[in-house]
Amino acid sequence: MIFSKTLNNWYSINKRDLPWRQTKDPYYIWLSEIILQQTQVAQGLPYYVRFTEEFPSVFHLANAQESEVLKLWQGLGYYSRARNLHTTAKHVANQLNGEFPNNYKDLLKLKGIGDYTASAMASICFNKPEAVVDGNVYRVLARYFSIDTPINSSKGVKEFKQLAQELINKKDPATFNQAIMEFGATQCKPQSPDCTICPFVKSCIAFNTNRINELPVKIKSAKAKKKYFNFLVFVDNNERTILEQRHGKGIWQNLYQFPLIETSKSCDFKTLNNLAKKHSLLNGHTFELSLYNDQDIVHKLSHQHLHTKFWIVKVNNALPNAIPKNEIHTYAVPILIGNFIESFNF
Repeated sequence: MIFSKTLNNWYSINKRDLPWRQTKDPYYIWLSEIILQQTQVAQGLPYYVRFTEEFPSVFHLANAQESEVLKLWQGLGYYSRARNLHTTAKHVANQLNGEFPNNYKDLLKLKGIGDYTASAMASICFNKPEAVVDGNVYRVLARYFSIDTPINSSKGVKEFKQLAQELINKKDPATFNQAIMEFGATQCKPQSPDCTICPFVKSCIAFNTNRINELPVKIKSAKAKKKYFNFLVFVDNNERTILEQRHGKGIWQNLYQFPLIETSKSCDFKTLNNLAKKHSLLNGHTFELSLYNDQDIVHKLSHQHLHTKFWIVKVNNALPNAIPKNEIHTYAVPILIGNFIESFNF
């Protein structure tokens, strides 16, 4: 088909030299795809390099401690990806003798692997004609064919998947999938794409009807909830502090954080001081409280905005279960906590 041929010609000239494009090894392709979910290449590339150096095979990753994986992942966000990565590595190494399934259906059964990753692995590693559909592909197809169906609706997901499946080059699905993703990422960009150098400029319906900025259509998500976090940064007379591991389901499951007091609104000094007095770690001891950041640090997640204050709590007695300050960098923490640790010069 003309679309596929034009796309492949563009890709042969414009593709970026990326390490995961030098292999068809399922482990490396899987690793790159998981890292690049909801992450741009520029940010994800250093993580891919570090992961492949630290864990050169699925067996190395499977044998790692979860804390090691989370620490190496620190800064990428969406930590469930890292936990699922580790779970799947252990399953593949221990139950499948280190061999990833060679087809879409069985790949889809692995934890953390959805339609997009299963399609990418099946096509790139095993030459199966399974079309990938990610944000870049949605944008290219919505503009080229001028499709108004919202990409985040069940109807849209089905419609775009079917269209991509019709367009894929069944003789060389790996190149087609990588080409259309690359085209969306570097040419048909979300904002102000340079349509004058686009190989599809004459046949793109959105360009010829002046609809580039309107497409793709997306249903607006619910407004993010506000939460107010107050982290107590304890420092005792032995230069030790306290980190607590988060348990249960949640965005930061198994990561470490400073003791937290959550409030219904942003706290002033008097209110937080009274709340701190009741904290079990202080247990009636005297302490000196000071606010590190006068303005709330707003950490934006997909479904909630965390308005955060860090309170320094100096105590004269030795804290129970405390850790030396110089060991704090060895713990896996959310990027919000990590940024504070760097700025506070622990």
